Amino acid sequence: MHNQSMSRPVVPSTLVLADGSVFEGEAIGFPAAVATGEVVFNTVLSGYQEVVSDPSYAGQIVTFTYPHIGNYGSTDVDDESRRPFCRGVIVRDLARRHSNHRSQESLDDYLVRHRVPGIAGIDTRRLTRLIRDTGALPGAFGTGSHAELLEAARREPGTDGIDLVAAVTTESPYVVEGGPRRVVAYDFGIKTTILRCLSRIATVQVVPASTPAAEVLAMEPEGVFLSNGPGDPGMVAHAVDNIAALVGRVPVFGICLGHQLLSRALGGQTYKLPFGHHGGNHPVRHEASGRIEITSQNHNFCVDPTSLDGTVRPTHVNLNDGTNEGMVVIGRRAFSVQYHPEAGPGPHDSRYLFDQFDRLMSGEEI
Repeated sequence: MHNQSMSRPVVPSTLVLADGSVFEGEAIGFPAAVATGEVVFNTVLSGYQEVVSDPSYAGQIVTFTYPHIGNYGSTDVDDESRRPFCRGVIVRDLARRHSNHRSQESLDDYLVRHRVPGIAGIDTRRLTRLIRDTGALPGAFGTGSHAELLEAARREPGTDGIDLVAAVTTESPYVVEGGPRRVVAYDFGIKTTILRCLSRIATVQVVPASTPAAEVLAMEPEGVFLSNGPGDPGMVAHAVDNIAALVGRVPVFGICLGHQLLSRALGGQTYKLPFGHHGGNHPVRHEASGRIEITSQNHNFCVDPTSLDGTVRPTHVNLNDGTNEGMVVIGRRAFSVQYHPEAGPGPHDSRYLFDQFDRLMSGEEI
C-alpha cells in the first residue's frame, strides 16, 4: 500500500489559449516555463495513466474533465507506450495522496520522470465548455509571463497539416511472441494493450510506419494490422500508398488512425472534428445487430463514409454525433473501426473484433 503526501512547494502557473483566455493554477509534473500544444479534453473517470501514455496524444495538451486525478498513483504495467508523447496535462485537483496496492509512484512523480509538464487547480469545467464552443485550441502554460505564454500559444500550429506519426513510431522492427498466426502490425503509434490482444491470436511482427508494402508481403503474414496514432491522416501519404498496395492481397484490420488511413487508401476523405472524441464512455451502435457498445475513443479526425459509397459497408455509428465508427471493405478482406476495442473502460464490449480478425484470416466472410 502506498499512501504519501506531496511535499513539493506550490509554484504558480498560468494557462493561456490562443484566443487570449487565461486560467491560473499551480505547476505540477516536470517544471516548464512554457509548454505548448493543442488543448483537448478527455472525459474518462479513471485510466489517466493510459491516457497520458497513449501516443495518439502527440502534439496535444490533455485536459481531464473528471475533477480528481491521481488518487491511485501509477504503475509501469499500465503504460501504453515506451514514454508519453503528449505535451502536457491539465487537471482540476491532483490527488495529494495516492493509495493502491499496484501503485509504484504518484502521478506527479510519473510526470516528472517522463518530463511531462502539467498545471493543476484551474477551472476545467470552464475550459471544457470553451473547447466545446470553439473547438480544440492551441495553448501554452507554465511559469513564464503572460506575454510569453500568449505569444507561444499563438505560434503553436496544433495538429493540422503535421506528420506526428514520424515522432512516435518504432525506429526498428520487433516481435511480440504470441499465438500461432503471423501478423505484421504497422506502428503508427501502437498501444501496448493492442499488442496484448493481437498476441492472443498471433505472433506479431511490429514494423515502422514507413515500411514498404513489398517488405511486409515478403514476411508472408496471414494478416496486416494498422494501428492507432496521432494527428492528421492526410500527412501520412507513404502509409496510404503502402496500405493501398496491401488491400486485397492480405487480410487487413485497422483501428483509429488505421481506420482513417485505410479509408484514404481506398480514395476516401477524412475531416477534422471540432474538438474530437476523447473518453471512455462513447456509445456506438453496431449496425447489423443494433447492439450498443460502450467504447473508448481518442481521435480528432473522422472518415466521411459518403466519399466511399459502393466501396465499403459502414458497420458502426457514433450515437453522440452520428459519425462513422467502422466499415468493411466490400470483397477485399479488410475492415476497420474508429474507436479502441482493446481498451477496457469498464466493459469489454468490443474485444470481439480481434476474434473477427482471426476469422477473417481463416477465410471467413465478415
